[in-house]
Formats: sequence, C-alpha cells, structure tokens
Amino acid sequence: MKINSAIQAAIDLTAGAAGGTACVVTGQPFDTAKVKMQTFPDMYKGLVDCFVKTYKQVGFRGFYQGTTPALVANVAENSVLFMCYGFCQQIVRRIVGVDRKTKLSDLQNAAAGSFASAFATLVLCPTELVKCRLQAMHEMQLSGKIIQGHNTVWSVVKGVIQKDGPLGFYRGLSSTLLREVPGYFFFFGGYELSRTFFASGRSKDELGPIPLLLSGGFGGSCLWIAVYPVDCVKSRIQVLSMAGKQTGFLGTFVSVVRTEGVLALYSGLKPTMIRAFLANGALFLAYEYSRKLMMKQVDSY
Repeated sequence: MKINSAIQAAIDLTAGAAGGTACVVTGQPFDTAKVKMQTFPDMYKGLVDCFVKTYKQVGFRGFYQGTTPALVANVAENSVLFMCYGFCQQIVRRIVGVDRKTKLSDLQNAAAGSFASAFATLVLCPTELVKCRLQAMHEMQLSGKIIQGHNTVWSVVKGVIQKDGPLGFYRGLSSTLLREVPGYFFFFGGYELSRTFFASGRSKDELGPIPLLLSGGFGGSCLWIAVYPVDCVKSRIQVLSMAGKQTGFLGTFVSVVRTEGVLALYSGLKPTMIRAFLANGALFLAYEYSRKLMMKQVDSY
C-alpha cells in the first residue's frame, strides 16, 4: 500500500519526537556535565570531579538543570530532522535519478541527513541557548560574570527578550549550523554503515534492538568526534553572552586557542562520548520501533 506523503511526514515527525524524548531521558546528566566543562574548564579536573561538585553544590537536581528546554529542543529538533530526512531522501533520489522506492546507499542517506539538519537547526538554536544557560548558571554566578542568576526557563527567556530581543535566541546560530550540517552527515552515515554491517546481506529492517542500539550509539559517537570543537565554541557563545557582548564564532575560537590552548576545545569530551553512545542508541531504537509500529497501523487500514 502506497502511503500518502502527508501521513508519512506525520509518522516521521512523531517517531522523531519519540526518539528525542528517549535521547534526553537517557543522556541529560552527561549533557549537563559537558556544558559545564566546556564553558568553565578550569573549575573541574574531570568528569567525576564535575559530578561530585555539582551534587555537593546544587544537589541531584543540578544534573537535570535545563531538562525542560532540552526536552523541547530534542523533541523539536528530532521531529523536524526526521520529517525533513524523509523529504531529503526523496530529493537525493531525484538528484541521482532513481525511483522513489529505491533504497539509498549509506553515503546517500548521510547526505540526506546532512541536508535535513539545516532545517532542524532553526528550531534547535533558541531552545539550546536556554538549556545551556540554565546548565551553566551556577558557574556564571561563581565566576562573578553575573550577579543574579535565572533559575527557571521563563526567567532565562524573559532575560533574553529584555536584553537582546527575539533575535537574541539565535546567538550561536552560525556555530550551530557549522556543527549540525557536517555532524549529521557523520551521524546518519555512521548509523547506516553500522546497520549494513549488522545486517550482513539481510534487510536492515529485520535488525533487532541490540544492533539498533549499537548502530545508534556508533552514529552519535561519529557525530561528536567530528564536530566537538565547534560545539565547544557554540556553548561558550551562548552561555557567556549572558554577561555582555560575545564575539562571533571565529573570534571566540581564536580567543580560546590563544589563551587556553587547543585542548580547551575538547573540555568535556568524556561525558559527551558516554552520552553520545547511550542517548543516540536510545534515540534510534525509539525512532525505529515507533515508526515501524505506526507504519503497521496505517497499513492495516
């Protein structure tokens, strides 16, 4: 049965939302540690030190600061990403001149994912800015960069609007695009290559939960290894702009390398890689199974 393109888009969007929710629930504490270590590398000796200090200073809830915007960000990003991924796969099919039902190669799927990420960036950037600011608020106060912190999503949103207007939510847009577009090429490429490896000549659709988890984890790891320094610069721009005017991507990048060295761009890599494997494994497992379930329901009518 041929599924209407609008129904297919709705299925992809809903499955992407399910994947985004699974991603946040699994990886939020590691994401919080990543943002703290990226923005204030001198405050923490490593991942364990960051976890211990966060727990002592703020308590268990400190690991889940910014969960609401993170949930909104991931659900919005992955909904748009996977919906646009389906559309972009059709565009790639047209470009290479194959039928709309033809299976794309792993490289072609990677290209489709990269195109789709450009659209997802527009919904991701504002929510990611709020999330990063909430996660690093305690450190901003400790360092004396701000006097009074904002502890709720609404207070951060209100602060951005009062200080910079609606466009303030798009601070770090260029660095977010620089992270997403190449990053998602490696994300979808790594995922599809891993699925091909586990399928061993069978259909990828027949893979069970363990190969899907491992493939998603591998795809997420590929993304973060490829673009981590860009993400580090993005986090600094979005967090430190709270204290005043922050230079753009190139200025921040050069400043970090000059004053702190190249290794500063890799602060927080360990929690990121742990989170990348766990969270993206959960993301793709939730996406594939919820999508399969909805497709089956539509086919039965």
